[in-house]
Amino acid sequence: MNSNFTRRTFLKTAGLGAVALSLPQFEFCKKTGQRPNVIFILADDLGYGELGCYGQEKIRTPNIDKLAVQGMKFTDHYSGSPVCAPSRCVLLTGKHTGHSYIRGNDEMNERGDVWKDRNLEGQRPLLPNTYTVGTMYQKAGYTTGAVGKWGLGGPGDSGEPNKQGFDHWYGYLCQRVAHNYYPTHLWRNGKKHILEGNEYFYPHQKLPEDRDPYDKASYAEYSGKQYSMDMMVDETLGFIRNNRRNPFFLYLPFPVPHVAIQVPEDSLKEYEGAFPETPYKGEKGYLPHPAPRAGYAAMITRMDREIGRIMALLTELGLDKNTLVIFSSDNGPTFNGGTDSDFFKSAGSLRGLKTTLYEGGIRVPMIARWPGKIEPGSESDHISAFWDFLPTFAEILGIEPPKDIDGVSLLSTLLGKPEKQKKHDYLYWEYTGRQAVRLGDWKAYRRGVSGDIQLYNLREDIGEQHDVASQNPDIVSRIEEIMKSARTRSEFFPLVRKKKKKS
Repeated sequence: MNSNFTRRTFLKTAGLGAVALSLPQFEFCKKTGQRPNVIFILADDLGYGELGCYGQEKIRTPNIDKLAVQGMKFTDHYSGSPVCAPSRCVLLTGKHTGHSYIRGNDEMNERGDVWKDRNLEGQRPLLPNTYTVGTMYQKAGYTTGAVGKWGLGGPGDSGEPNKQGFDHWYGYLCQRVAHNYYPTHLWRNGKKHILEGNEYFYPHQKLPEDRDPYDKASYAEYSGKQYSMDMMVDETLGFIRNNRRNPFFLYLPFPVPHVAIQVPEDSLKEYEGAFPETPYKGEKGYLPHPAPRAGYAAMITRMDREIGRIMALLTELGLDKNTLVIFSSDNGPTFNGGTDSDFFKSAGSLRGLKTTLYEGGIRVPMIARWPGKIEPGSESDHISAFWDFLPTFAEILGIEPPKDIDGVSLLSTLLGKPEKQKKHDYLYWEYTGRQAVRLGDWKAYRRGVSGDIQLYNLREDIGEQHDVASQNPDIVSRIEEIMKSARTRSEFFPLVRKKKKKS
């Protein structure tokens, strides 16, 4: 951590008493005299069925499963979007994709098209002065940190984490650069952190043609020496140690298990020979891998191991009981880069994968652990989504959230008081011309604003196999109105895209 960060932390801590006195306090904070730390761990492309506590049988996740044993598991929780950037925007701003600024993975940033210029990094940035979860915690006197994959703005853009409510940032700014777990550099508070021994700025830089991508030794050679996930966890542990005497909010959007499939040899050995394998050849811009199934499972298990290290540090520092830990995933499992979602049953019994608005693309695991507040081993089928986190944190802080958000606080559910829990009238998503609505047990999907609405009863048909729209015209009509009214027009992410004129 740099000296400026330490000094800022000190100044904020010195002013914390005045801030605290000006805010109404959450009842548990009154009793303890403390304000809870929050750690939000966000996996990348982790499917609903890829954790042991959600039914996974091939991939080992003992530490995350332990979180579920010690806390609450949600069965009907949803991400903000079926892809990375908009899902993160929804999480941070409390606005679903009918109202959020970022509604897709847009490669155009303030400096040009990232994919056309291999020297550029970043995606479309958040606007200046966006009110984020980080902003809210900063104003409440907390020290805020973010470590992982950002995807909401590149170097120098308005969307940089340090300009969006985070005192400390470390990781990938650009989602494309995050396709390589051995990058030439990561970013720390606006400055490049060069990773010595990592040779390739992939996928922006092509691999040498003389490298055999299917040879194990060659694979290890071009992978590099410094694994980004390990670097991020070391940074996370440092942040927690440096702020153990300050209330902190820590956002950890880890890149695992998003492809490329890359993992250090010691983790790969844990799954050596465990599955039948066909080497992945590296099509579609992702690095090859000689044992993709083992590699994929090893990535998740290594992340799980690192989460165990984080939890152990909280206990060591005496922060365990005063820290709310939440774990989730930004969307459903992917279908490319050598992954095998069918083999691992990554989406469980759900239909669809990443990029789709069927359940497999947006229903995600969510676990919350808070000793003394959340009942161990509890489970909730409360229908919730990423846009609920900002108002949840606001209620814990005892402050009013912005009026223009779409979320509903989950605090009553977390505290085991479902009878007091306010429920959504509906949940809404849109992505690249598609729309989806959850209305109680009903789930609707439409491809294109003029397309037919498909309707499924999730209580009877969680796999969305039987379209019952024709038998329920009143429900379809009601959902059609929601699809019209639940959104505002977006200049950059229209539901209907204009066809390009032929030259």
